Amino acid sequence: MLHTRRQFGKLALAGAPAVGWLLRQDLGFAAGAKVDSKWAGVQVGMNVPYNFGGGNFMSGDEILSRCVTLGISGVELRAQPVELFLGSPEAIAGAAAQARGAGRGQAPQGGAAAAAEETRKWRLGVSMDKVKQFRTKYADAGVSIDIVKWDGIFTMADDEVDYCFELAKALGAKALSTEMSIDQTKRLGQFADKHKMPVGYHGHTAVTPAIWETAFSYAKYNYANVDLGHFIAGNNTSPVPFIKKYPDRITHVHVKDRKLNNGPNVEFGKGDTPVKEVLQLMRDNKWKFDATIEFEYPVPAGSDRMTEIAKTVEYCKQCLLA
Repeated sequence: MLHTRRQFGKLALAGAPAVGWLLRQDLGFAAGAKVDSKWAGVQVGMNVPYNFGGGNFMSGDEILSRCVTLGISGVELRAQPVELFLGSPEAIAGAAAQARGAGRGQAPQGGAAAAAEETRKWRLGVSMDKVKQFRTKYADAGVSIDIVKWDGIFTMADDEVDYCFELAKALGAKALSTEMSIDQTKRLGQFADKHKMPVGYHGHTAVTPAIWETAFSYAKYNYANVDLGHFIAGNNTSPVPFIKKYPDRITHVHVKDRKLNNGPNVEFGKGDTPVKEVLQLMRDNKWKFDATIEFEYPVPAGSDRMTEIAKTVEYCKQCLLA
């Protein structure tokens, strides 16, 4: 059982390593063991660095450290931390702006066209051997980079889109993900088919099953990233029928709990989202897509983000082992 918020608060006074040790003990990981959050055949993962707050340019080392603390062995990783590691001019500028409290993961506004062209040229010269160095560090800790999330991919030139797929492959990912723009899924789907690598389109509350089905019709490797919370809040119906119909066209589900009728995000188990049902269907049907936790509910008074994320991990674990 997870410790109380008061106990975590006491440990926080002793420093982060103590908190990390306690989280790992609560989640069942022995000292020195590789992390493993694959329970009953279902890979429970983490949307990073999004879940940890602080923007998109958190270092790869900090992300990895937090995943190890939480015992997480699979991630959907945004591309910015990887490109920061590789020396991207845009990522370095974004990280500097973020450090000043002015950045939100966007490219610099001044001279945007020139900056975009500089980044394009830089991307075309990236060594995939260095990308593999990033991957190896994660693999050595037991963390697989399953999905690579790309922002702004619809506006990239063709050679940059190819680079996005090649970088994802070098990281060992099984798919890309991006936000949903139905008008752009035909073009991006052509690249997905060319590289034989799925793109999971993230569904917000306005995305309906029919929209995903349209994307599916455009390309063999156009897939869905089904956000369980957004689905229930926006469609006012369970995502289960859609998932049952298309288990082979889903890259991963985002696990969160929301209320119906565009209701708020709430602690897992307190909303209308069939989180337990979906997890157990994944287990029982041996579906291979990840259950990726997306942490969005407000942190309660007296707690902290890492403590609450640990609770979501434990919730998913107990659903799968029940």
